[in-house]
Amino acid sequence: MPQRPIPKPTPETAEFWAGARRHELRIQRCRACGRAYFFPRPFCPRCSSHDVEWFTASGRGRLYSYVINHRPPPGFQDAAPYVIAVVELDEGPRMMSNVVGVEPSPERLPADLPLEVAWEQLSEEITVPLWRPLGGGS
Repeated sequence: MPQRPIPKPTPETAEFWAGARRHELRIQRCRACGRAYFFPRPFCPRCSSHDVEWFTASGRGRLYSYVINHRPPPGFQDAAPYVIAVVELDEGPRMMSNVVGVEPSPERLPADLPLEVAWEQLSEEITVPLWRPLGGGS
């Protein structure tokens, strides 16, 4: 049984989920203005151009913000507490996910903590990106 609800891919997100199955963090970039962005959509959120492309991000980022959740919502089987975070990718966009592999305490989660992507397979079709401290954590 999965530890969390399983996301449902849409036509706009299919490439993201296909990449995640291969352990590739796929995001989009605008060819007109050069800006990378996340969440997937068919146009650039900065300049509205439809000239966009998918690329594989580095899988590295920094902790931008977080909250330590002590009570899992319905459908999540994870043992509380756990970290819900906003991660700023090295490529610029921000992504919401969980930070794993580190004690969920403010002392262990300083602002700008370097992070790397980790993967959790929820089903044959869906693998989700999670984040852990770069180099394995503390």
